[in-house]
Amino acid sequence: MFFSNDFKSSILRVVFVSTFTTLFAFGAQVSQKRWQPNQSFSEYLVDQKIPLGILDMIDKDDAQFLSEIQSDSVFYELYDEKKGLLQVLIPINTEMQIHLYKTKEGFSFDIIPIDYQEKEYFAAVTIEENLYNDIVRQIHHKKLAARVARSIKNAYDSKRFKVGDEVALLYTQKTRMGFIYGMPEIKSIRIKSQKKEHFIYIDQEDQQGYTDTYKNEPYTVTVKEKVTRTKLVPVASRNFTLPLRNARITSPFSLRRWHPVLKRYRPHHGVDFGAKRGTPIMAIGNGTVSFVGSMRGYGKTVKINHGNGYESLYAHQSSIRVRQGARVRQGEVIGYVGNTGTSTGPHLHLGLYRNKRPINPMSMISRNASAPSVLKKITRYEDVQKTLYKKVPIKNATKNKEKLLEALEQNRPVYIWEDFLQKDQSKEEA
Repeated sequence: MFFSNDFKSSILRVVFVSTFTTLFAFGAQVSQKRWQPNQSFSEYLVDQKIPLGILDMIDKDDAQFLSEIQSDSVFYELYDEKKGLLQVLIPINTEMQIHLYKTKEGFSFDIIPIDYQEKEYFAAVTIEENLYNDIVRQIHHKKLAARVARSIKNAYDSKRFKVGDEVALLYTQKTRMGFIYGMPEIKSIRIKSQKKEHFIYIDQEDQQGYTDTYKNEPYTVTVKEKVTRTKLVPVASRNFTLPLRNARITSPFSLRRWHPVLKRYRPHHGVDFGAKRGTPIMAIGNGTVSFVGSMRGYGKTVKINHGNGYESLYAHQSSIRVRQGARVRQGEVIGYVGNTGTSTGPHLHLGLYRNKRPINPMSMISRNASAPSVLKKITRYEDVQKTLYKKVPIKNATKNKEKLLEALEQNRPVYIWEDFLQKDQSKEEA
């Protein structure tokens, strides 16, 4: 008896206890492997003796994800009794994966969601040494310790912790095939110190903690001001800055988004900014233009290498103003908003990559201002961009606090990960 064509419904029930372990189930062999450094998708097809003609069958909008397979990432192969390859699952992020499967005509290609389990857990620790070490020692979950420390960083001074203080929290954790999968998502935290309670409300989008149920969100306005200058000169900043003035996000970074054009789930490895056609696009940081041209799905595109492993991508442009190899400064205009490639309307798709891995651009962009500039010696009234702040409610902040209080009142058991395989297959950073 062999596995059915629904690979994920069978293989995902198998618990792998070590890398490169081969299991036998119902007459089939399931192998867990790691993607070789610098290996291309076409090279993998050649190694497996899969005809390269399958590349011509891949949708142009899906082809862009072939280059986003990460080195050393875990993937799975299913063989029949005669060691013939039946199916392959190759992740492209923590939510979506490439699915190769054998048919009567040969092999077929698809991109499907990764099947994992996600549950809500309760944790409570007593401070004995420091928060990070105490979570690791008492809960046996290093990634939870790292995420909690990051979430409270701007909301509570860790130096205030004293021996005997109590920290309780609700969080969700994904698991897959007996492994922790991805980072935990913190819901709410309560700190009890010297009989005083401090609640930290967690923004689910960036996992940052706040001392109230709202956060201050920046936005830009245009006002007339008396300005003295001769020329507006971009000045380097330690952070990346917004690529558009009056930036308006229409679609955030997502590992699993319902595509408005393709009408199916696809990763969205970037942030979309709505803007009129022809709106100037600015470099988010100093760097060298590493690519100018057209890309599948992205249309007219510019890439900028910022050094230290960072590269930004600006897609769907109507026209491009820079050449490959040119040096650009933060805030310099590199092109104009358009609607080229696969797009429902004029907008800028901004991608940001760290060591060739897609990351959320907004996690690295300073929202305090647009690209900084120097004003020089001519006085006149001009339109000036100003950053103001508005109070935005943190989604489910009150609800998550109530759930945490309920768990405390009911003395809900703390889940200890001691007997759980700690190896994280997703390789996601804290």
